[in-house]
Amino acid sequence: MKFLSNVLAVIVGLMIFSIISFFFFAGLITLSTAEEKVTIKDNTVLHINLENIMLVERTSEDNLNLSSFGPIPSAYKIGLTNLKKAIRTAKDNDNIKGIYLQAGTVMANPAALTELRNELEDFKSSGKFVVAYSELFSEGGYFLSSAASEIYLNPMGGLEFNGLSSEALFFKGMLEKLEIEPVIFRVGEYKSAVEPFILDKMSEANRLQTEAFLGDLNNYAVQSIAKSRSLDLTKLKQINDQMLVRKPQDAVDLGLVDGIWYDDQVKDLLREKLGLEENSEISTVNVTNINKTAKTKNLTAGDRIAVIIAEGEIVSGEADGVISSEIFAKEIKQARMDDDIKAIVLRVNSPGGSVLASEVIWREMNEARKVKPVIASMSAVAASGGYYISAPADTIVAQPNTITGSIGIFGMWFNAKGLLNNKLGITTDVAKTGELSDFMNPTRELTEVEKNIIQTQIEDGYDTFIQRVADGRDMSKEAVLEVASGRVWSGMQAKNHGLVDVLGGLDDAIAIAAEKANLEDNYRVLYFPKQKNILEQLMTEFGSDIEAKYMNYRFGETYQLYQQIEKVKKLKGNMARMPYDIIIK
Repeated sequence: MKFLSNVLAVIVGLMIFSIISFFFFAGLITLSTAEEKVTIKDNTVLHINLENIMLVERTSEDNLNLSSFGPIPSAYKIGLTNLKKAIRTAKDNDNIKGIYLQAGTVMANPAALTELRNELEDFKSSGKFVVAYSELFSEGGYFLSSAASEIYLNPMGGLEFNGLSSEALFFKGMLEKLEIEPVIFRVGEYKSAVEPFILDKMSEANRLQTEAFLGDLNNYAVQSIAKSRSLDLTKLKQINDQMLVRKPQDAVDLGLVDGIWYDDQVKDLLREKLGLEENSEISTVNVTNINKTAKTKNLTAGDRIAVIIAEGEIVSGEADGVISSEIFAKEIKQARMDDDIKAIVLRVNSPGGSVLASEVIWREMNEARKVKPVIASMSAVAASGGYYISAPADTIVAQPNTITGSIGIFGMWFNAKGLLNNKLGITTDVAKTGELSDFMNPTRELTEVEKNIIQTQIEDGYDTFIQRVADGRDMSKEAVLEVASGRVWSGMQAKNHGLVDVLGGLDDAIAIAAEKANLEDNYRVLYFPKQKNILEQLMTEFGSDIEAKYMNYRFGETYQLYQQIEKVKKLKGNMARMPYDIIIK
């Protein structure tokens, strides 16, 4: 008994120590991140280090690195808006002479990389240099770094330049072994989100659409690189198709990089560009600190543009980390009711989700459109439900390599009778008052009546989806049907088919919103939902989904399988979602 008491005392002591340590650490961080004046010396370089960093739409201004906080490490995230602000500030600051970019292993989607790449190209127009260096360049990392004035690769490093691929997981065999029967309801030849549960490989329709938009994304990247590096496009396509860069020297010989150097040699180059003597200290500033020096527009300006960042799955109710209908409908409504907000930009990065939740958000978007300009800015993905909530916008803006469309609806149900009866030895029995009182009972097969009811609901939902797009895009339903059927398009393809108005990024969408609202230069851009403060960030990191972090840390890419199964468990009601999770490599 004494032993158990001692163990309990140790456990309680550890818990108390952890809680005290947490708040002590939080207090230290709060004090250390208090606003301080940053002075940039002459002859300074902006150092942008994105190695193994995840690029997301937005993070807090202090960009606190919480990746090592807590028992399980996680990826350090940095906001695209923060990076763009830093590059623009550096361009306008005479004391900043150039940028040193390390982004070979950045974790980011193609559309976000395009926006950041465009900022680097604009920075170079000022006559300042951009030097990029990495030990390893991924496909995306090289796409971004190719905008630099000069690129250098470690002599023992590597450069991936072999085109794009997308691999999907299929669960049909697993379900058969478990004797679980999936029953699928869908509209559209290309609505392939359900394929992993009924097939063991891609359907021909899905392969067609996937190869089509992957080809568009890859062609855009190759063309951009050829232009920045002054390379022959035909030759570069051959290099890409045949993976002719197989060792570092190949990258030099083929013109993809300027040299195979070590880090210290690149630092010597920076000193030379800055006119410094050998071994002199290089004055650098990071993204967080340079942003503290950025000039802000008049805080008393009455005119505002609201940018609402909608990132993640679309779900009903109220939840963090996703596009929850309750939170985002409220944000849009508040922006509509605020007389100081003259226009709304909805920034969408979503594969879709619940049809019901999408409809709730659509309603508020449509109401807002009646009283002020509403612009949709599509990031990496704005498909299915992501397109649904974008449809009411006056103007839809997407990057050429955005993935969008997927206008379709599906429903899915699983018959677990075989698993229960044959595998687990469990039987069930039901007493009911009406023929359909146990509607969609997963312990038995669906009746034809039930199947007809569900399929009718799916078709009705699809008809509503088509009508929403037709009304928002000022198209006939027949015209929308020609580009619907659940097919996924690249941003370039979507523009050609009338689903997108303008190719560009978030800043283009904000400029369009300002023009439509007849705003002068003196307006403020406000971002919603509001960011959490430092303490709230710490609380989230400390208490959020430790199990998921551990699984990801422990199992790496195989964690995708677990995530897919978990997502199936959460599918409720009719879904407007793109084909599975497209992971481009």
